[in-house]
Amino acid sequence: MDPLDLLPQSSSSVTLLGAVVFLLVLYIFSSSFISQKKMKEPPGPTALPLLGNLLQMDLKRPYITLCELSKKHGSVFTVYFGPKKVVVLAGYKTVKQALVSHAAEFGDREILPLFGDLTGSHGILFNNGESWRELRRFALSNLRDFGMGKKAAEEKIVEECQHLIKVFEKHEGKAFDTAQSVNYAASNIICSIVYGSRFEYDDPEFKAMVNRASDNIRLAGCPSIQLYNTFPWLFKWVGNRKRFHKNFVSNREQMTKLIKHLQETLNAQQCRGFVDSFLACKQSLEVFKESGNMNTHYNTKHLLSSVGNLFAAGTDTTGTTLRWGLLLMAKYPHIQDQVQEELSRVIGSRQVQVEDRKNLPYTDAVIHEIQRFTSILPVSLPHVTSQDVTFQGYFISKGTTVFPLLASVLWDESEWESPRSFNPAHFLDENGKFLKRDAFIPFSAGRRVCLGESLARMELFLFFTSLLQRFCFTPPPGVKEDELDLTPAVGFTLNPSPHQLCAVSRG
Repeated sequence: MDPLDLLPQSSSSVTLLGAVVFLLVLYIFSSSFISQKKMKEPPGPTALPLLGNLLQMDLKRPYITLCELSKKHGSVFTVYFGPKKVVVLAGYKTVKQALVSHAAEFGDREILPLFGDLTGSHGILFNNGESWRELRRFALSNLRDFGMGKKAAEEKIVEECQHLIKVFEKHEGKAFDTAQSVNYAASNIICSIVYGSRFEYDDPEFKAMVNRASDNIRLAGCPSIQLYNTFPWLFKWVGNRKRFHKNFVSNREQMTKLIKHLQETLNAQQCRGFVDSFLACKQSLEVFKESGNMNTHYNTKHLLSSVGNLFAAGTDTTGTTLRWGLLLMAKYPHIQDQVQEELSRVIGSRQVQVEDRKNLPYTDAVIHEIQRFTSILPVSLPHVTSQDVTFQGYFISKGTTVFPLLASVLWDESEWESPRSFNPAHFLDENGKFLKRDAFIPFSAGRRVCLGESLARMELFLFFTSLLQRFCFTPPPGVKEDELDLTPAVGFTLNPSPHQLCAVSRG
């Protein structure tokens, strides 16, 4: 039967319009049906109109819900955050295959509304295409030039260890919150590389800058911000988004002042840090740009966003992991004892150096296990497919948001003997030697792997060993080890819940 036979006969324009609409809807439905028949898309839980799967999600800890859904729907599945379709990748083999073997298809970054509003597509983290490639190459090259992974960075970290130890000593073994001082120490390492100098812990502008950055990382993971990223037109005025925006603007103003001072004292022949190199490059390229010979990515917007990216990422990941490490040592004193026994036997009282790592297998295993067990970035920053791709038999269209579920890799039951227990033996062989594990990817993998990974690894090793040499970490008076809470706080990264520890001098 011709579909037009189903329509009432009329010569009016309304009837004609109705016929066109009917045929259009029929065509779209048929095309969609045929397309779905031809192209098998990843499965997933049934989604509600408009809300999608939001009612099924624990918005305070969405990674927990996603890990549970992966057990039912497989390692590649679809969920809907409101009307937005998201493909989730779970488990080591699937995440590695997507990010490494299909790096081009899964390598682009989704620009979330929260960040897009403030930075657009500027900087290193929230950027794509030629601009991203050039800025990442420049950042990686210059971070290395200013010591990342080299002796120069080691010397800066060792110096910062001494400043942090002095702060801990001032508490004289009494309980205190390690959060701020540890974050200041971690931040000073990235500041010394980016700006060319460190800051005193009591510098009010430095403290405010670090605290605002930490607050924003917490806010970025709260339920109201997730709802804003899903329905930006509806949740634009939520209080947490306003607070995030205020923190961001204040930090950008402070960074602008720091960069302006560096620009006024710039000597392009003797660059002090990343900012100087960027300014020198910008300065030299502007000559070509003015003559119409070159369109450069080296502009103020990219500089401010890149510095902000490096500052936030360089502070939070290391500071958070180190705080977890100290808390876990207080909770598991027998493990702390073994670390300190190895340090005393191999190092004695001298300063630990990076080259000592190979002779400290148990300590190295403990640091790796801290990173694996805590999985501080449970869901990677969202990716987006750069083109249509068929992956593990499923069709994923261009422009689809993709969540690599890093927690599912670090807690993969097929890769780890006791994934949800804190067990340094995961990184030791039968002879007590350090054992590398392929499924250890806390810094993600592929094109978007953390560009500061080597610096973060060096920081964690030197800070952790230096503190364990000098102090024994215990719960506050009246609190037993098994009463220390390992429930992470709500946030974009998984910080420990607020707590206090005692740093007791080992004499």
